[in-house]
Amino acid sequence: MFVDKVKVEVNAGNGGNGIVSFRHEKYVDKGGPDGGDGGNGGNVVAFASSNSNTLSAYRYSKILKAEPGHSGSKRKKHGKRGKNLTIKLPVGTVIATTEGEIIADLTTEGQQIIIAKGGKGGFGNAHFTSSVRQVPKVAEKGEPGDSKELTFELKMIADVGLVGLPNAGKSTLLANISNAKPEIANYPFTTLKPNLGVVDFENKSFLVADIPGLIEGASAGKGLGDEFLRHIERTSIIIHLIDSYSDNVANDYSVIQSELSSYSKSLIKKPQIVALTKIDGLDKDITNVKVSELKKVVPRNVKIMAISSITKQGINELLINTQSAISKQSAKAVKKTEVPVIKLENMDKKWNVKKVNNGYLVTGHRIEKFAHRTDFSNEHGVARLRDIMRKMGIMHELERKKINAGNKIIISNIGELEY
Repeated sequence: MFVDKVKVEVNAGNGGNGIVSFRHEKYVDKGGPDGGDGGNGGNVVAFASSNSNTLSAYRYSKILKAEPGHSGSKRKKHGKRGKNLTIKLPVGTVIATTEGEIIADLTTEGQQIIIAKGGKGGFGNAHFTSSVRQVPKVAEKGEPGDSKELTFELKMIADVGLVGLPNAGKSTLLANISNAKPEIANYPFTTLKPNLGVVDFENKSFLVADIPGLIEGASAGKGLGDEFLRHIERTSIIIHLIDSYSDNVANDYSVIQSELSSYSKSLIKKPQIVALTKIDGLDKDITNVKVSELKKVVPRNVKIMAISSITKQGINELLINTQSAISKQSAKAVKKTEVPVIKLENMDKKWNVKKVNNGYLVTGHRIEKFAHRTDFSNEHGVARLRDIMRKMGIMHELERKKINAGNKIIISNIGELEY
């Protein structure tokens, strides 16, 4: 089954815990700390592959997990790193958050990106040895890995998009000019999924996508069109096919243009070629009348052609104009230069203290990372966290806000301690 949009939950692996351990060997008096660090959790990696053209593999696999890191062990042994989870996705897949923020756009074969980062392993007590701390009894927990709800959306990458009402002749044209083998029949909605075909013409090749038939109201969810309009977004040009046997070719053109505009204003700005199809069964005079009707609604800069996929009439000219339009668009794309966006680091303090009903709430990326690594049931670990908060200036801010002995200090939703 063709599936081009899915929602999934991705979970990177949690980091492994560091451990508290001391050497206990024969003839070794007062063995020192030898607790090893935990291993890092595995990442979730998206990989662009041309071996797939659908997201059906993730239709039912909604939760994707990487392996957690292993805990450290005695003799300063480092915990094993968790294995990465590599997700193979079709080229053309856009990965976004449920809020619509784009994380990655997989446009080239072999492209890969980490979409959920594994947590770092916690330090074992061997890590905390110093000249003044000979017997450290503190070890860190591993950090949690990223957990996200994401949307995978496939947008086919093609040079040309074929659009038109059902039974306008899109599949027949694609079959005749390319290596594609779409299903063809004389009834609406024969095509239930986008088809791709490679056209070889004048020692050049270009990719054509046959978009399933649109109907009036497609952009609002009627028919099949709203499911497949996204595949036109990446195309360089659009070939708009209109059935010459229609009673109102001008209205057919206007219906599709309206649906493209309703979906995205950028679609109607794409270069277009309008092709009147199936003219092999019509007199030349009737064909000319149909073309004249189209000229009343089609913009002057858009070329109107009359073709027959069966007899090949007008096909060569259509391909010449298509190749020319693609070349012009490619030249424009080369001229465009992207201005890099420079994100200035926020120079404000990296934490915040707020008085709440049940104590004082402390938030901030750095202090939250330390809190995640703290075992709140271990007094030595909590003492270390207090020391970190003191060095960061958080304790001073709490005192400035008139904190009293016994008040709770709540670090985000991670843990709490008494002042």
